[in-house]
Amino acid sequence: MVTVCEIRPTKFPVFRLYKLVFAVTKLVCSGRMEPTTRRPFQPAGAGGLLLGVLLAAIAVGVLIGWAAGGAGIGALIGAVVGIPLAVFSVYRRYRGAI
Repeated sequence: MVTVCEIRPTKFPVFRLYKLVFAVTKLVCSGRMEPTTRRPFQPAGAGGLLLGVLLAAIAVGVLIGWAAGGAGIGALIGAVVGIPLAVFSVYRRYRGAI
């Protein structure tokens, strides 16, 4: 199936340009798309997320350490695990912002 479409409309109908468009081309090549909006980078939000994830990891470490008999060691292990986890969570949240 072949469709004829107008490329550039002009004032004078004699000078209009036409182009043959095949059905497959219409199916594969869709119309123009709007660009997606990027999320703005918010430094305060990134810092809050970093701190929140880190404190949550430390709290989980303290609870596990307290249950095992050493809350201080649990807090230390929670902090060691929480720092890369917090950095990764901020990276995932704001990866397309900059």
